Amino acid sequence: MSKNKFKEPKITINRVYTRKGDKGNTTLIGGYKVSKNSLRVCAFGEIDELNVCVGYCTSLMNNPIFKEMRSKLVVIQHELFNLGNMIATKSNNYYKTMPKIDEKSIKNLEKNIEYYNKDLSVLDSFVLPGGDELNVRLHFARTICRRCERLIVQLYNEEKIDSIIITYLNRLSDLFFVMSRWSIYIRNKKEITWNPNYRG
Repeated sequence: MSKNKFKEPKITINRVYTRKGDKGNTTLIGGYKVSKNSLRVCAFGEIDELNVCVGYCTSLMNNPIFKEMRSKLVVIQHELFNLGNMIATKSNNYYKTMPKIDEKSIKNLEKNIEYYNKDLSVLDSFVLPGGDELNVRLHFARTICRRCERLIVQLYNEEKIDSIIITYLNRLSDLFFVMSRWSIYIRNKKEITWNPNYRG
């Protein structure tokens, strides 16, 4: 197999339906037929939902102050697709040249966390999602990301997958958290924090 096979993927999608999945089965990369409710298929399905939510967040970033954040989220969307590819491929069918996330991906997430967190105030309580739609959507991305992480930990415990996937999702949920806070901070909006004695 050519080492460059996956460098420039040639993908053609000219049919929306194939009728091959009508009985509740689908095929993994490499030709393995599995049930559509298998843990592996559910895992990359959750990643797909997360990617949609990230795309929704970018659609709300029309203000020029979010230009850089928006571009970072688009990178993450591509990385999530690469991550989904890793989950959709059993280890004995995986080639080094396939799309993937790596240590550089983790380092970039950590760098972005530090960048958006550096100007934020220290929290003395838990943050409540709210303030505007962008803040809520970033929190929504965080919670979906945590759900993905939980499911993939379960998959990791049952099948052989790369543990870097779990690390990536763990960092990514942290990034969504600081982005949600920064989106409020940068527009001088009031952050909502939890008050256990709040009665209105």
